[in-house]
Amino acid sequence: MCVFGSSRTIFAVILLIIFLALSACSSSRHVVIPSDTTAEHAAEKKDPQSVALQQTKPQEDITAIKPKSADIQQQSVYQQYKKQVIASWYGRDFHGKPTASGEIYNMHEMTCAHKELPFGTRLRVVNTANNLETECIVNDRGPFITGRDLDMSYGAAKNIDMIGAGTALVNIETIGRDMRYVKYIRYSGADGVVTIQIGSFKDEGNAKRLKLGLELKYNNVYIMLANINGDSWYRVRVGKFKAKNDAAELGKKLAEEGYPVLITRHEQQI
Repeated sequence: MCVFGSSRTIFAVILLIIFLALSACSSSRHVVIPSDTTAEHAAEKKDPQSVALQQTKPQEDITAIKPKSADIQQQSVYQQYKKQVIASWYGRDFHGKPTASGEIYNMHEMTCAHKELPFGTRLRVVNTANNLETECIVNDRGPFITGRDLDMSYGAAKNIDMIGAGTALVNIETIGRDMRYVKYIRYSGADGVVTIQIGSFKDEGNAKRLKLGLELKYNNVYIMLANINGDSWYRVRVGKFKAKNDAAELGKKLAEEGYPVLITRHEQQI
């Protein structure tokens, strides 16, 4: 009986270890829950350029809700899109800076910026001049030059031989979506008039770039300056709502598109 009991105990421990290992493997860096003051205080120690990139778990005093679409299997649902557009590319000047999705831009990875497609959308891009093709994933907003519809990373643009020309006429087609880019909606404990916060930055330039990307599609985007323990933080926010429920509809749309959403108390800019 003792031997049998010991065996059961050892077996249970093994199962627990396997479960914890699988849980760690299944976590995703794309589905992030950005924090406002929590991330800002953490950043005081780490000194990051962007608080939008702080990846934290829900705090006990904050409610976090994930849109239902995030439970759909990866690439199973995505916006059908096929178009011929002018593409450009961006590289070293933005390397290492935060994209609109919250990821750090790496000029050598296969990524791109689009004005409206949800983050995580996978595109096949074909250069009409030479029929070379590549695949890239939308993780940023842009381009901001009239007449251009796609801004490719240096690495993706190199694959279709458009570095020298700078721009190219390309055919683009959606081929899937990585649903891990869908974000949580977070609610702070604030009551009364609220707003939607997308990111908080120590670098004003990063805040301005995020604001510019949001303005491609949304109205009433603004930057609020906050002071935390003597440090300046530039908070990128959208709208002004009488109550949390009024902000929830837009918040859900933003989160499903791939933006980190925090519904928090509205503060008048001084």
